[in-house]
Amino acid sequence: MAKTDYFSSPKPRVFAHRGFSFNDASLDENTIEAFRAALALGAGFIETDAQATADQVAVLFHDTDLKRLCQIDAKVSELTFAEIQEVSLQNGGKIPSLREVLVKLDGAKLNIDIKAKNAILPTVQAIEETSAHHRVLVSSFSNRRRSAALSALSKPVATSGSMANVLQIWSSYRFFGGLGLKALTKDIDALQLPLRYGSITFRDQGFIQAMAKHDVEVHFWTVNDQPQMRELLAIGASGIVTDRTDLSSIL
Repeated sequence: MAKTDYFSSPKPRVFAHRGFSFNDASLDENTIEAFRAALALGAGFIETDAQATADQVAVLFHDTDLKRLCQIDAKVSELTFAEIQEVSLQNGGKIPSLREVLVKLDGAKLNIDIKAKNAILPTVQAIEETSAHHRVLVSSFSNRRRSAALSALSKPVATSGSMANVLQIWSSYRFFGGLGLKALTKDIDALQLPLRYGSITFRDQGFIQAMAKHDVEVHFWTVNDQPQMRELLAIGASGIVTDRTDLSSIL
């Protein structure tokens, strides 16, 4: 397991899902303004997404294309960073680079989901250039992308398991009495999970306790109901990923 200062703050861990833009016409998701708003509301972590431009700059944007948020029929990977900077989001916000966010939000902790293969090395480069290893968690739905990023970094960073990791770990817990859990979790700091995945219900106190025995935190996403937040924390979850940072401040 990577040992950094990433999880040194007290629990519960509140991850602001793409920053805070809920019901605020002045804020766009995954922008510096949304990140600052989330931090001001008490979020300890910013959950965000990394794509890469045509000239290999890591930018924080969830979708592969600009249709949903900009009404532009183009992929992020088809545009240069200079062209991306000319794009305005629905509420007038701008798509930031990862490096810019790490510099301008000095000290903020980011949970970075690498969304595409071409974003691996630009994400690594931004982390290296800003010496931000201690304040980032690198994740990806793809274990290949996650592993490639971790291998390319010069220092350890926190990481959460890919979905392939999650399913292996769950199977070990649920069907094989925990056989192999130590090996499966040894390089993972956290599992970030939906409440359900197909027929699997991850909201399972025994599973959370099993992970705690192996020093692996469990965070649930995307939880926007305050009673549900409290319920998950009560059964042992270490944190939540939420759009409603405004509700999480009194957990």
